[in-house]
Amino acid sequence: MVDICSAAERLKSFGYELKENDEPLLKFCVEKVCNTVRNEINGKGIPEGLEHIAVDMAAGEFLSSKKTFAPNDIEGLDLEYAVKQIQVGDANTVFATGEGSQTPEQRLSAFISHLLSYGKDEFNSFRAVRW
Repeated sequence: MVDICSAAERLKSFGYELKENDEPLLKFCVEKVCNTVRNEINGKGIPEGLEHIAVDMAAGEFLSSKKTFAPNDIEGLDLEYAVKQIQVGDANTVFATGEGSQTPEQRLSAFISHLLSYGKDEFNSFRAVRW
């Protein structure tokens, strides 16, 4: 199930601790992503196979909003520790290609982009025909 708690746990795994006033924004991001997924697959709910993708997308939406509107809130986010490379099957995403080759903002942007787009190709497996 995609909910605020799942998204909060995912953000925590990246080193971001939710602040007291973050809940409305996170709730909005979760609802936005759930609506997007439901619209993409023409379904009424989020299938179990897409829940992890929706959680990552919600985390990406949240971090993107924070980066735009409250960049000081995510200053302490340590992307060196969070990720340098993700490999799932044949897919490989590298966020830092050597010491100092990307600025922290570039790494954050690449990471957010990955969260927002990774797994969207899996939507096709769950898509229903709309009459």
